[in-house]
Amino acid sequence: MKNVTLEISGMSCGHCVGRVTKALAALPGVKVGGVQVGRAELEATEEVAEDAFRKAIDAIGFQVTAVRS
Repeated sequence: MKNVTLEISGMSCGHCVGRVTKALAALPGVKVGGVQVGRAELEATEEVAEDAFRKAIDAIGFQVTAVRS
């Protein structure tokens, strides 16, 4: 597992945090550590591509601005 931090734009409230948490938790190979407005910290298997994070977040109306491993 690798630690990943996502910087996310467009989030403004607890409801946004819930939506991001749910979207990331639905990805196979991802364990969500914590989500707060503007940021998500998670663990992912090496097989999970950065593009998967971006697509999951884009699908719920937010944008990943940075991915740090």
